[in-house]
Amino acid sequence: MDHAAEHLDPTAPAPASSSAAVAEVNAWLASLSAEAGSGGGPVGRCGGGGGAAAELSLGPDPTPRGVAYLRALAAASQARSRAAGIAAAGLRAQASEYRAEAARLRETLERSGLARDALPPPAAAAARAVAAVANLLAIRDTEMSSFVVVSADLSLRRAEVEEKRDKVHKESKALLDYTRKAINKLTELKKMLEKFKNDVEKQQGEQMTDWQTKLVMMDSKERQYILQVSNYKVTSMFYDSYVETICPFVGHAMLNRVGYTPEINHGVLMEMAEHKKDLERKTKPIADTLRSYQDLPPDKALAALAIEDKKRQYAAAEKYLEDVLQSALTTTGL
Repeated sequence: MDHAAEHLDPTAPAPASSSAAVAEVNAWLASLSAEAGSGGGPVGRCGGGGGAAAELSLGPDPTPRGVAYLRALAAASQARSRAAGIAAAGLRAQASEYRAEAARLRETLERSGLARDALPPPAAAAARAVAAVANLLAIRDTEMSSFVVVSADLSLRRAEVEEKRDKVHKESKALLDYTRKAINKLTELKKMLEKFKNDVEKQQGEQMTDWQTKLVMMDSKERQYILQVSNYKVTSMFYDSYVETICPFVGHAMLNRVGYTPEINHGVLMEMAEHKKDLERKTKPIADTLRSYQDLPPDKALAALAIEDKKRQYAAAEKYLEDVLQSALTTTGL
């Protein structure tokens, strides 16, 4: 079929026209006309007779491409006709064999008294039912073994179908559970989203209120700072005028009295403050030690008397402690 299709390609280069090719095509067209005239083809049904044969002949001046196309079409048609003839012969042979087999079976049934006409109506109905089942199951005979084989095949198919059905049922059940879980999760997510929206709106409202309050406070602070800046500017102007008028007369005397020199600047003052903190840190332990000696008398003799007094008090306390322990031991022994 593919080979014929290649020959039927009208875009392929056409070979040169020859009398043999034209004669072959005319013969093929004549055979088609004969088949149509006999009423066996569709052309005979449309027009019919010898008029169709005249219409299916090549003209006096055929083109090479048209001759090549019709020759390829004729080859394909003849090949299909031969294949159909072979298949038809085989089918006719099989039909004759089936008819012979049917005649032999019919003769056998008639001899045994089981002909179709001789069977009672229930038996005929049962035979027709068996034949119908055989045709339905696509078996060629009604042997018990054939029915058993088909029944086994049906059982296997049924088992496969049940297995597939169980598998599909399990998959559908799993999918249903998954869908329910997904729906529940979606519901929870929707609730969380709604809650977040409410929280965000509430938080935004609180933030806006807080920002408005702070904005009002900052506005008042801004006005206060602007007023303070204006006051500082006025004060600075008065101070500058004061310095320009009075400080030249009293400034140098005051600075000389407090020991200010031109070498003292901000950096020097910071270094002196750091040095002061270092000295305070170093002298703190000494001050704490001296503070513990403040209870002693200033005179050496009085200090010695105070030390002796403390020693006597310490000895009396030790003696009192020994007496208490001795009395406790005596009481425990009794």
